[in-house]
Amino acid sequence: MTGILIVGAGPAGLTLAIDLAQRGVACHVVEATGQRGVNPRCNTTSARSMEIFRRLGLAGEIRRAGLPEDYPTSIHYRTTLTGEDIYRIDLPSAADVLAGVGRASWPTPEPQHRISQLYLEPILEKHASKLPGLTLERGTRLVELRQHDDHVEAVVENAGERRTLRCAYVVGCDGAHSTVRRRLGIRYEGVDAIQRFVSTFVRSPELGRLAARDRAWTYWTYGRRIASLIAIDGKSLWLNHVAFAPDHDTEGEDPEQLLRESVGKPVEHEVLGVVRWTGRRLVAQRYRAGRVFLVGDAAHIWIPVGGFGMNAGIQDAATLAWMLAAVHHGWAPPELLDAYELERKPVGEQFATAVGAQARTSFADVSPDIHLTGPEGERARAEFAARLAVTEPRRYSPDGFSFGYHYAASPLIVGGEDPAEITMGDYQQRPRPGFRLPHAWLDDGRSVFDVLGSGFTLLRTDPRAGTTSWTLAARELGVPLAVVDLPGRYPAALLLVRPDQHIAWMGGVDARPDELLHTVTGRVPAHQA
Repeated sequence: MTGILIVGAGPAGLTLAIDLAQRGVACHVVEATGQRGVNPRCNTTSARSMEIFRRLGLAGEIRRAGLPEDYPTSIHYRTTLTGEDIYRIDLPSAADVLAGVGRASWPTPEPQHRISQLYLEPILEKHASKLPGLTLERGTRLVELRQHDDHVEAVVENAGERRTLRCAYVVGCDGAHSTVRRRLGIRYEGVDAIQRFVSTFVRSPELGRLAARDRAWTYWTYGRRIASLIAIDGKSLWLNHVAFAPDHDTEGEDPEQLLRESVGKPVEHEVLGVVRWTGRRLVAQRYRAGRVFLVGDAAHIWIPVGGFGMNAGIQDAATLAWMLAAVHHGWAPPELLDAYELERKPVGEQFATAVGAQARTSFADVSPDIHLTGPEGERARAEFAARLAVTEPRRYSPDGFSFGYHYAASPLIVGGEDPAEITMGDYQQRPRPGFRLPHAWLDDGRSVFDVLGSGFTLLRTDPRAGTTSWTLAARELGVPLAVVDLPGRYPAALLLVRPDQHIAWMGGVDARPDELLHTVTGRVPAHQA
């Protein structure tokens, strides 16, 4: 019998598989495609995703991949690449981050990293292939699912031959056209078209030489259409995204002309791929049906403003992984898994709303006067720059999405407040039940995340708070619990941190550990605790 069957070997599926395998849960990954795609997709790994990769032991290798280490990750806004400068957001290179430049003020031990999915996926797949209990099978597609009370039968096909896998659980990480979701009869809900795009992947050393005059990771240009030129390898590989109205027929758009308009003149290039696609805002009606779960694009898709499609999928994976592992190892009941949808679906819905609002702002009409010469053009560009200064920084430093999403209303959280909606840019660096534990540097240079256990962690900030009752209660229930002393680091005597680094509870010496551990592992809902 296969433990966990994961359908789809993209970033979310591979992250889930690695996390499960490191927690001692056998899993089998099937991927319909024989080889990885050649077109770049997501080109940003968020700070929260990098924190998850840090926990999995992958952050260092990922940070050193993608753009050259000395390449700035800045954002430039120009009339065209060769035209007038309008506005810029200066952001550090990977080398700056690795050297710790400004680290004392970071809200994270792992700032976001600009790396194309083209480079990220091979790193994840390489590590997945080395883990015991994890198998990956390419060229194998899911054909059918049959659910039973205690298992799922998954019919898969490879090279025309079908076989049936008997699994404890199945997780659909198979993208926007998810076979798993369709087999479950779960529909998306939301806005089916926000913006249409033509994305052209090119190899152009000449384009690289032009960009080298004033290097940036992304150049936003405002010719006939709003476009973004994204540096993939910092040299000759570039991706040109061009946006159109949701009702525009992009089939007639010539990618060669679109590239000329973005650059401001013809450049020698080789087209490596063209994708015509639609930016949407859709969230699945459900994230779970019985023993089958949806993760990543199978559960939610939205226009890639801020790069949070892939990154939200990685967050999904981190949440589901610890829950499946807890049930698999017997220290939590199957009812714990009900919390996956209760926690992640509201986050997906709020992300979708915030991303849609940001898209309307970022793709709003721009005055053609920005292309004029003389004082009139300068005035138009200055007015546009003032607008960008308000709307764009939160898009490229989305701390609210990375650190401010929460599970305060989850039945696994004790003492959660009812905070405001998640926004892209807002984040309060203070501990709250349901939220990610705020990062802090320790005296030895490590992050607080580096001392957390793989199960639950009890952080003691007041040496007078006893922990014996906690360790005894955890041993009685079989719950893995590490105890870590961090005097004075947080404003509560005790903080109980989940395996996914979110705070389950915080309080003082009057706590009742047995009741709390029952609640946070799904044995008793929070409102009864």
